[in-house]
Amino acid sequence: MNQFKIIYCKLFCAVLLIVFTLTASAQKVALVLSGGGAKGVTHIGVLKALEEQGIPIDYIAGTSMGAIIGGLYASGYSPDEIQKLINSPDFPYWVTGKVDSRYTYYFKKSRANPSWINFKFRLDSIFETKLPTNIVSPINMDFAFMEIFSSASAASDYNFDSLYIPFRCVASDIVSNKEVAFRKGDVGKAIRASMTFPFYFKPIRIDGKLLFDGGMYNNFPSNVVLQDFNPDIIIGSKAASNYEPPKEDDVISQIQTMLMEKTDYDVICENGILIEPKLKTVNVIDFSNTEAFIDSGYVAALRKIPEIRLFVTDTISMEARNKQRLAFNSKKKPLIIENLQINGLNKNQEIYVKRQLLHKSHNISLAELKPEYFKLLADDKIDYVYPSLQYDKLTNFYILNLDVKKDKNFSLQYGGQVSSSPVSEAFIELQYKYLGQHATSIFTNTYIGRFYNSVQLRSRLDYPMKLPFYIEADLTYNQWNFFKTSNYFYEDKTPSYLIENEEHARVSVGIPASRQGKLIFDAAYGHIRDDYYQTNIFARRDTVDKTFFDFFTNGILFEKNSLNQKQFAKSGGYFSASFRQILGEEKNVPGSTSLTHDESVHYHRYYQLRIKYDNYFKNIREFKLGFYSEICLSNQRLLSNYVSSQLAAPAFQPVPECKSLFQPKYRAFNFGGVGLKIIYNIYKNIDYRLEGYMFQPYQEILRNEQNYKAYYGPTFDRRYFIASTSVVYSSPLGPLSVSFNYYDRNSKSFSCVVSFGYIIFNSKANE
Repeated sequence: MNQFKIIYCKLFCAVLLIVFTLTASAQKVALVLSGGGAKGVTHIGVLKALEEQGIPIDYIAGTSMGAIIGGLYASGYSPDEIQKLINSPDFPYWVTGKVDSRYTYYFKKSRANPSWINFKFRLDSIFETKLPTNIVSPINMDFAFMEIFSSASAASDYNFDSLYIPFRCVASDIVSNKEVAFRKGDVGKAIRASMTFPFYFKPIRIDGKLLFDGGMYNNFPSNVVLQDFNPDIIIGSKAASNYEPPKEDDVISQIQTMLMEKTDYDVICENGILIEPKLKTVNVIDFSNTEAFIDSGYVAALRKIPEIRLFVTDTISMEARNKQRLAFNSKKKPLIIENLQINGLNKNQEIYVKRQLLHKSHNISLAELKPEYFKLLADDKIDYVYPSLQYDKLTNFYILNLDVKKDKNFSLQYGGQVSSSPVSEAFIELQYKYLGQHATSIFTNTYIGRFYNSVQLRSRLDYPMKLPFYIEADLTYNQWNFFKTSNYFYEDKTPSYLIENEEHARVSVGIPASRQGKLIFDAAYGHIRDDYYQTNIFARRDTVDKTFFDFFTNGILFEKNSLNQKQFAKSGGYFSASFRQILGEEKNVPGSTSLTHDESVHYHRYYQLRIKYDNYFKNIREFKLGFYSEICLSNQRLLSNYVSSQLAAPAFQPVPECKSLFQPKYRAFNFGGVGLKIIYNIYKNIDYRLEGYMFQPYQEILRNEQNYKAYYGPTFDRRYFIASTSVVYSSPLGPLSVSFNYYDRNSKSFSCVVSFGYIIFNSKANE
């Protein structure tokens, strides 16, 4: 009998052990990550703490930033790898929309102009009003999500339950006014939809639905986890809160209240724990507190471990977790692209895109394709591209799908400069764009002002070959009227009446030379007419001196540009080197005030080498240092008189105001110039600039007072200095500046200018 009892007890204990083991193994833990924008990085700290404490994570779900962190974890990235990714140099490009200088493509950029705004339209929709749908460009993020998540999507066979950790995320369908939970498909595309905060990022379509940030309807998807996985325990990580009541003078708060429904941050589970670190309020895309937020999540999670352990009895070692992660990651296939599928374009346009992207017959890796992809995005004929990769089981390679939206055919740009000096001008440009197997652009612009007037007709044809090139032609008329800005003549010896006219026809061919550079070959025929008095003493009946110069020029230019702004740049660099031949006939017709009365004709043939270098170095705290240098070498001869010689001489113009001044002291056929710039960031987009330059002519061009002829001064006899100090606000439309400038050895050495906009002109043929 006792023996029977012993056997019975052993069987009873064994059953209890089996039941306990089965119960323990059946215990499932889900982690829910809220949205929260930049504050959502706190979830990384929560993941770190849970892994260190051996808390199993069987399911994971998130919204918006929680979807990004949760999706990365579900795709086989460790918390340390996720933190490294968020802290990488690439991440700021995701959230700001700026393109890394490694992927800018200067070859595709049009000539700089003084435009403030660009209005795009089609002829059939010219009166339609369309506001921008996004503040931040998503092109970096779209490519990054494809790069990061495509291999995990393929490894899971596009089933979110087969990821390293089964995963869910939610987006918002504004048509049906409800949340959309993703359970299958492309992980990166689902996450991209989940974090599309309205007006910050451009929405995308999935299965025909235009989707936005999941936080609009569900910022904490614990209900989705409970419905899909029915876990025993739900651990929630909250990095967001409901918005405060809107303010009558705060439009953003009103929009947020209208768009974002209130969320119940409840784990809705009998065994549920909510981790809620204390986080300060920051902008949605302000990631300057990333490390502090991650630490806050880590500490808050550690404090909750005793409470979690009341429900979670199982433990997973770091070794076992890493083994599981490694097993999943080993199933990921390299991102090798075999084929390209383009949607949204006709056949000829598809050929254009394919020629831009693929120049090799064999398969290409995504890393190899990336530079070509950003070249495509730099094309002004393309408005938007959404990329995705689809794994082909038959070939073991990927198909790159591009949803391409062609840009509108017409654009109208408006800008110019409003200045306290008499050089204000209005600028307007109309562009027509056509995309076929080749790309065509036709431009016409005009400048209207007291000082400068111009008209230009220009066309450009782009050929997307293995070595792409463009052919550009322009007809241009320029006029600079210094007579109407006579208060900007600095010396009595300088004529107070001077009008410079230039017209030319030019053809150029350009090819890329590095990502930020291009090589241009050009030829032009032009005509210059200068009207001037050589003295300040003249009457209405007096006639002006005239100098005519009919010329042909051809040359080669290498140009490299990564400056961040058209004017008042503070990062990047610029380098140009040009070699030019000029052949021309000079005809001088003296006026009534001239000391000579005989017409003269001279033939000129000369060569010119000109090099410019402008670079900004890394920040030293709030300070930025810039360096500028310029060299001009030429065998050009003097013209008939002093004024015509000065007008033909290249000018040293390192400060924007210089471009509106006729300054003989800063003109020479051969010279060198150098300068330093110190930029101090006062507040966000407001900078203080201090600049100093030295101009050294090889031989100064001087005037013979007996006959107004020009002659050369002694070699390296004099040098001249320019100093400028300014406060610049870089607004979304253009720079607003207050500048104080000093020009060496002038009767009026100082100037003060308040201006808004840009001093940028249509180029001359011989520049």
